[in-house]
Amino acid sequence: MPAVDESFIALPRRELADAALQRAKDLGAEYAEFRLERVRSEWISLRDGVLQGAADFSDTGITLRVIHRGTWGFAAGVALTKDQAVRIAEEAVNVALVSRAINTEPVELADEPVYEDAVWVSSYEIDPLAVPVADKVELLTDYSRRLLDADGVDHVDARVASIVENKYYTNSEGTSTTQQRVRVGPSLEAFAVDGGRFDSMASCAPPAGRGWEYLTGTGWNWDDELARIPGWLTDKVAAPSVEAGTYDLVIDPTNLWLTIHESVGHATELDRALGYEANYAGTSFATIDKLGTLQYGSPVMHVTGDRTAEHGLSTVGYDDEGVAGQQWDLVKDGVLVGYQIDRRMAKLNEQVLGTSRSNGCAYADSPGHIPIQRMANVSLQPAADGPSTEELISRVGNGIYIVGDRSWSIDMQRYNFQFTGQRFFKITDGRLDGQLRDVAYQSTTTEFWGSLEAVGGPDTYLLAGALNCGKAQPGQVAAVSHGCPSALFRAVRILNTTQEGGK
Repeated sequence: MPAVDESFIALPRRELADAALQRAKDLGAEYAEFRLERVRSEWISLRDGVLQGAADFSDTGITLRVIHRGTWGFAAGVALTKDQAVRIAEEAVNVALVSRAINTEPVELADEPVYEDAVWVSSYEIDPLAVPVADKVELLTDYSRRLLDADGVDHVDARVASIVENKYYTNSEGTSTTQQRVRVGPSLEAFAVDGGRFDSMASCAPPAGRGWEYLTGTGWNWDDELARIPGWLTDKVAAPSVEAGTYDLVIDPTNLWLTIHESVGHATELDRALGYEANYAGTSFATIDKLGTLQYGSPVMHVTGDRTAEHGLSTVGYDDEGVAGQQWDLVKDGVLVGYQIDRRMAKLNEQVLGTSRSNGCAYADSPGHIPIQRMANVSLQPAADGPSTEELISRVGNGIYIVGDRSWSIDMQRYNFQFTGQRFFKITDGRLDGQLRDVAYQSTTTEFWGSLEAVGGPDTYLLAGALNCGKAQPGQVAAVSHGCPSALFRAVRILNTTQEGGK
């Protein structure tokens, strides 16, 4: 396992933290927490095997958040000096003083054990930022050429994002943590133009909490997928348009992860359920008065929140409030049993929640932003002895097998939605019967998850996700994974997207 980057360890993190925390204490803060954070990212894009752009960014700074007279205060700076540390402490306290007049709920935090000098590094092998850009371009060029040389492929887009996030955190309670998170996000998409018909087929490789080894075959079979994409694309271009109606669906995890994200992940963020947050997705129908009683889905539905999953994009050792990573239930036996919470929300709602501890869902995406309640790796669990994808398909007489994500739409209560996908295969009498086009499945959250008849076994499970989940104002972006098996849903409404678009 790699160690924390020495160039980050060499930064004066403890000296700056001591100066900021002491000044906050001198000014009467009841609580203070300090972060020194460095986020380095690199983006490379190719079009038809030709480099279009490469960029790298580094964002480094310090922050202090305080509770002063029961009110939050926050400030940040970019100079790594003691004078700057003292200044942001003074500014944070001033923000709290000004905000106190409009604060109707004195801030209290749930208790958390103290972790002294804790170090955590995510699970990866090769630092993606240590790989020369020329080597990355060479690999993406090779992958692009494999697709371009195949019949039926007219253009190819190839991209990769690499992010290394370092964070030092300490608070006035005595916790101090140093962490390093690595993630990569590859994208390869082939395009075909056949007369008046245009379509594309993208790799289903999800972004992952891995290093550069992911792009060379660890965790994903690139050789197999690249060899098959041209054939899938050709069949898709020639496929008939779906007839709208009601179908049984077998949904692959490469598609189902996004439905989990939108209809369960966001809906079980407690700040949305309480109405504190409505930006970038609205609030939630799964309000706190329904905890323990809302029938979210069928009895085979078991969804967990998880900050510990190996290679998860939202996996951490400790969150941005010094809370250790955990796994917990959100939906059990189809019933809503939990939320994603931070320390303040945990304390404020401990009687209803039945717990006084945060489950570690505070995160800030940069040294210039305040921590907010963010999504964990929210995952649908497989059945221990569950069926294979092929066995699920064999149970369907008239249905559709859906692979890969595409567009989506959901209302501001996380309730009414529709999702499309990459590939749609007609199922006839338990067998795949060619591709279809123009497919979208439409439902409400509880109706859809209530139609879940079976989940696949561990061999069908995949941890997918996204690098760009947005929330808050000013907006923040977080990476999050969603694991799930293949799953069988009965009698789901299917729309023809071309007809719905009036074409």
